[in-house]
Amino acid sequence: MKGSRFAVIGLGQFGSEIARILAKKGAEVMAIDNNETHIENIKDEVAYAVCLDAADKKALKSQEIEKFDAVVVAIGEDFETLLLCTVFLQELKAKRIIARGNGAQQRMILEKIGIKEILSPEQEVGRVVAEKLLNPNVVGLLQLPDDYEIAEIKAPKGVHNRTLTDIALRDKYKLNLVTIKRDYEVKSGNETKLTSHIIGVPSSETIIYDTDTIVVFGTIKDIQKFTEINQ
Repeated sequence: MKGSRFAVIGLGQFGSEIARILAKKGAEVMAIDNNETHIENIKDEVAYAVCLDAADKKALKSQEIEKFDAVVVAIGEDFETLLLCTVFLQELKAKRIIARGNGAQQRMILEKIGIKEILSPEQEVGRVVAEKLLNPNVVGLLQLPDDYEIAEIKAPKGVHNRTLTDIALRDKYKLNLVTIKRDYEVKSGNETKLTSHIIGVPSSETIIYDTDTIVVFGTIKDIQKFTEINQ
C-alpha cells in the first residue's frame, strides 16, 4: 500500500527480496544490515539503506524504528543477534514485529518472548510476505500465473453484515468467491473456544460477518482494490 513505511533488518536473499518487492509496490523501505556489500547491492532500490549492528539498541533507536508501520527481522545466520534485535524492538515500542524463525525450536523461542508473526523461509516466499505486510487483511495467498491469485482475506469492514448479492464481488470488483471460513464458538467443559469451519458453496443470500475469512480468486490488482475500498 502506497505511503506505508517498513524496515527490513537482515539483507540475505530472503530479506532483500522482501525489501525490493515492498519498494516496487510503492512503500518507503529502510533496509538494514551490518554488511556493507549487502547495503551497496540494494541502496539504489530502496528509500534508505543503513549499515548498522542490529544487536545495538542505540543504533536501532537512532533510526526512529518505532515510527515504521512494521519491522521485518530477516536475519538468518545468527539467531542470537535476531533475538537481541527483536527484544530491543519490543522495548523501543515498534508497532509491528515480524521475525524469521528457522525450524520448530526457533519458532517456539520467538513465541515465548511474545512474537506473534513468525516467518519460515522454507514455507514463505518473499513476494507473499510483502503482500501480507502491505495488506494486513490478507492471511494467506496462493500465487497463480499471469498475476492471478487465490487469497484468504479477513472480511474488511465495508462488507460486514452484508449479503453476497449486496456486495456484488463479481460485478463490482471482478472477483470470484471460492468459499468462506467462519468461526464458531464451541463449549468444552467450562471453556468456550473458537473453531473455524468452511461454508461449502455460499448462496447469494449468505451474510458476511466481521469474524469471517473470505477466500477469493482474481488478479492481484483487483484483490488489492477490493480490500482498500472496503477497509
